[in-house]
Parts: sequence; C-alpha cells; structure tokens
Amino acid sequence: MSGKVRPEALTGVPRRLWHQNLSLLRNRRLRRMLDLAGHEVRFGLPAPGDGVLVWGRSPTAWRGEALAARQNLPLIRVEDAFLRSLHPGRATGEPPLGLLVDPVGVHFDAGQPSRLEQILLTDDLQNSNLLTRASVAMARIKHLHLSKYNTHDPDLTAPPPGFILIVDQTRGDAAIRHAGASEATFRRMLDAALRDHPDARIVIRSHPETSANLRPGHFGPADADGRVTLLTDPVSPHRLLSAAAEVYTVSSQLGFEAILHGHRPHVFGQPFYAGWGLTHDEQPLPRRTRRLSADQLFAGAMLLAPLWYDPCRDQLCPLEDVIDQLEAETRALREDRMGHVAAGMRLWKRSRLQAFFGTPQALRFRDDPARADKLAIATGRSLILWAGKEPPGFTPKAPCLRVEDGFLRSRGLGADLIPPLSLVTDDRGIYYDPSRPSRLDALISAPLPPGGRDRAEALLSRLRQAGLSKYNLTGQPLPPLPQGHRILVPGQVEDDASIMKGAGTVRTNLALLQAARQSNPGAVLIYKPHPDVVAGLRPGAIPDESLAGLADITLPSANPAALLAEVQEVWTMTSLLGFEALIRGLPVTCLGAPFYAGWGLTRDLGPVPDWRGTADLASLAHAALIGYPRYWDPVSRRPCPPEVILDRLSSGPIPGPGRLNRLTAKLQGRFASLAYLWR
Repeated sequence: MSGKVRPEALTGVPRRLWHQNLSLLRNRRLRRMLDLAGHEVRFGLPAPGDGVLVWGRSPTAWRGEALAARQNLPLIRVEDAFLRSLHPGRATGEPPLGLLVDPVGVHFDAGQPSRLEQILLTDDLQNSNLLTRASVAMARIKHLHLSKYNTHDPDLTAPPPGFILIVDQTRGDAAIRHAGASEATFRRMLDAALRDHPDARIVIRSHPETSANLRPGHFGPADADGRVTLLTDPVSPHRLLSAAAEVYTVSSQLGFEAILHGHRPHVFGQPFYAGWGLTHDEQPLPRRTRRLSADQLFAGAMLLAPLWYDPCRDQLCPLEDVIDQLEAETRALREDRMGHVAAGMRLWKRSRLQAFFGTPQALRFRDDPARADKLAIATGRSLILWAGKEPPGFTPKAPCLRVEDGFLRSRGLGADLIPPLSLVTDDRGIYYDPSRPSRLDALISAPLPPGGRDRAEALLSRLRQAGLSKYNLTGQPLPPLPQGHRILVPGQVEDDASIMKGAGTVRTNLALLQAARQSNPGAVLIYKPHPDVVAGLRPGAIPDESLAGLADITLPSANPAALLAEVQEVWTMTSLLGFEALIRGLPVTCLGAPFYAGWGLTRDLGPVPDWRGTADLASLAHAALIGYPRYWDPVSRRPCPPEVILDRLSSGPIPGPGRLNRLTAKLQGRFASLAYLWR
C-alpha cells in the first residue's frame, strides 16, 4: 500500500496556515503532518491568500474565528481522526496518528456541513476497490479491538449477551453541544432505554477519560440500580458491541463502531454517522439525503477524510499502515501493562529487552529463574524467561513468556552483540522445541486473520525482492558454482537448542552431509557452515579431510539469500535457512523437526509432532513473521510492524552498537573461544 496521500486530500486548504494558539505551537505532530501534506503552519498574523488554523471547537478557537472573519480569510479546523492513539491525549500528551483537516466545518458540528459530510454526500462511494479496502479494514479493527483510544483490555469479558448498551460521554464535551444535545439528553436517553426495554438488563459504559478520573461523565454509581449496571472496567468496546442487543448513544464514536458491528443504534444527538439510514435518529438531519451502507460510511470517514501518519517512517500513509502500527503498539501495551520480572537475560541484552518489554513498567531482572518467579508472584507481574536458559523441569507459578530472537533479527550476528530488532514471545512453549505445542504451532493452525493472507503474501514478496534473511550479512560474492542439481546443506551450531530439542537421529553437521550425499550421489552439494562456527565461537566444525567426497564446495562467507537463488533444493536438520528456502519456493528436506516441518510444506525424514496438520505458505509466514514476533524500531524507538523492519534491514538506518558493546563482543568472543578449546 502506498504511503502517499491522494493530491486532492486537502483541496481548499491554503498553503500557509496561521494560528494564535500556544497549544498548536507546541503540537509538533500536527505541524509535521501538515508539512508533509504541503502546508506551512505559522504562529502570528496571516496575509492575504493565507488561512487561519484552529483546533475544532476548542475554547480558544474563537480567536482564529474572529481573525478569519475580520480579514475574510479561510478558516481551517483540525480535529483528531477516529483511530487516535493508545492513550487519550489528555492523559499522557500522546500525539494523534490521524487528523481531520476541514476547510468547511467540523465533523461533530451538525449546525453546518463539514468536509466529511460533503464526502459522504457527494464522493464516489461505489468504487469496488475502495469498498474492498473498507471491508478488510473494518474487519481488522474489530479483530484487533482497536478504537479511538486503546487502553482497554481485550481479555476482559463483557456482561452476558443480550443487554442494552448506554454509551456515556464526558460532560461539557464540544461533540455533545454541537451535536444538538445537552446534559439533559443523556437522562432522556436512559429513560427511553428503560421504557423501550422494560425487562432487559441495562449497561451504562463510562467514557475512558471518566474511568481514568480525567473528566466527569453524565452517569455515576447512583444510576446503577436494579437492572442498571455502571461499567467502568476497561472492557473492549468491540466485546461490548458484540454482546449488546441494542445500542443507545448521544454522539459518541461508539455509535459509529456499533454500525460496524451491524447495529442500528438509537442516536439522540446529530453525530457525523447519523442521517444516512444506518441509525434510529431522534433528531433527523434533512440535508443528509443519501442512503449509505456501513462500508460506504467507513470508507468516507476512515479512508477518504483523514490524514494518517506513520510515526516510524515519518510520512503520511494510508489507514492500513496505521492499523499495522496500532496492532504492534497495542500488543506491547496489552502484554506488558502489568510489568515483568526477567530471568536468564545476559547483561548486554538488557537494554534492548527493556526497550521491548519495559513500558509502561520497567523490567526487573533476576539471574535465577526460581527467584524471578517468586518475585513475579509477589509483585503481580509475569515472568519473561530467555527460552534457552530455562532449567530442566522448571515449572513457573507466575504467568510466563519465553523469549527468543525472531526470524528477522538484525543486520549482523548476535555473537557480535548486535541487538535484535525482533523477539518472539511464547506462553506455551518455544518454537524450536517440538516436545510440546508452542504458541507458533497454534498460530499456524489457526485461520488467518482478516487481511492476513494479502499482508503475508506482500511481506513474502518484499523479503524475496530485498534478499533478506535472519542476520542479513552481506557476505562475499559467490564464486562460480559447479553445474548440476545444486543442494544447499546449511551447517548449524551443534549445541544449539534447536538441535538439542528438535533434531532426530542426525544431530551433527557431518552426519547431515553424509545423509544428503547418500540420498543424492549425483548432486552438487554446497555446504555453508554456520557463521558462529566459522568464527570459532560455537561447536560444529567439520575437519577438511571429512568434507572430502561429501561437499563439492564449501562457502563459509556466502550471503545466504544470494546462495538460495542459485540452488534447487535444501537439506537441513532444523536450520532457519530451511524456512527461508520455503519462502523462495525451494523444496526442503528436514531430518529434524523445525517449526516449519510437519505442515505438508517439507519432505520430513525425521519425526514431527502429531498435532501439526496442514498449512499453506501464507499461513506459515503470517504466523512466523507477523503474529509470533514483536518488533521494535531503533530509529523511532517504539514498537513497530514487520514492514518497518523490512525497510530498516533493506536500506534504512539502524543505529549500531556503541564502543562498549564492541569491546564486550571482543571479550565475549575471546572467552568463548578459550572455553570451547578447554572442553
């Protein structure tokens, strides 16, 4: 999906926009987004041909309104879009991911038209490509439990289905007053719900800012009486809307989201989504004459009207990129909100682990897993444990996430202390251990999420084109290769956990080569030792005399992606190169049980878990590259989707390790080499 915004997106907005508001002066995100859209935002007095910028119907907007009227200049109002951020801006100052820039009015003011209303009235909303995008984006938003603010907890359950949902809002909000409503409207709404449904349970959902004690709402504990319940817990709005029998609202965005769930909400104000034939309107708007489908309403409000911003790439983007970004950020918040105690983490990894898992609560580190487990229980945290450091027979009592490097790791080796850009987290097992089901197994087996197939296939296409792999070492140019049917045999670290846990009877690089040669006597075998083995850091070296007659050529420093383009087949025990070969359409023979074996995609000569079924490449890739790992962008310093990491690995900047890391890497390499020699 292109990150460019259509040229007509800000038609009618002058290039230079002036304001007289200190809050807009401090709003760097707003200035940056408008700058990317081709506009200059300035503080001071405008000249002829300029525009005046105000924030919606804020208490200070009157200054700009008066100035624009006095000088007969265009007045431009700006407001948050409908997917805003993790937290309310009032709570943390977190900037928005989207803006509605309006030279006509403002979307929540029914007293006059707005640019959004004009789009819904006049734009071509029959376009099949637009409606397909809308349908997929709607499904993704519901599946991911995304809303304007995203501090809710999707694991919390809604009340038993069949209740009538009443949506509260914050008292004094401009979206109420300008929607033709007042405080009395909320009381009238509740009375109507009680009258219309005399035997039903009524659930009043408090606004997130009210639950956080930031602004009062219209209902409180005194309204919870008999069959009326006040819900202040951060239950996902999508869980509530799925379970509700009817929805009543004044002008809340939840009324819009209710339409996405198939409701026809009872609307007591005049919000942007009322009047299009999708709501029961207590106050009809005669000028809204067009009848819309939910997909068309969504297309206008979410695809056509807003400016969307990608905070990692620092560019304007389509809605789909914002959904990707919020998926990464909400996952991190939801997994980390209670905090973690980390065990088995080497010192040089801890700063990156803190970046991945230490927000909003900093990690607490303990070397011993048993002590870390006790601390986690005592403090109400969960345990995160480096999977390879889990003691035999260890059974944590706290909720536990096992952590390992992801499959798009870095530009350089972990042995050189290059920090990872991706980490996998597993609450069931770990991907390289086939003795028990892992979270990755469950993800591969599960149906693809909405839009998942297209996203996985686009990711695979980019991986192939960019020639990316786990470590992305440049390597030496390939020499001329022998002609014939070439089989790549990747060597591994022989004491690696994937070998110890997942190998079959063939458990050494020499035995792997012997098995490949025995089954393919006339093939050209290309042996690529593992980089850590080549560096002398880990066991797995094959003496030169043993290679004779087995490997036709040995390429210790070749670029794996370039090598995969020159071979016709791969034989492996459990190497990730087998997965990278599958991505490139190569046949793969497995003598062990790596995570990608046993799904009908490989020829399996070793035992594979009986719980694995059949999967296609898109399902495997989505699970392994999108659903299973978490990614962290070292440039913007925030969680990010895998597409951002592809940009960084292919051509973008990646901050390198500092001098201390390099010195530690040299010391680690020196002591590891000595330890290996002393065995």
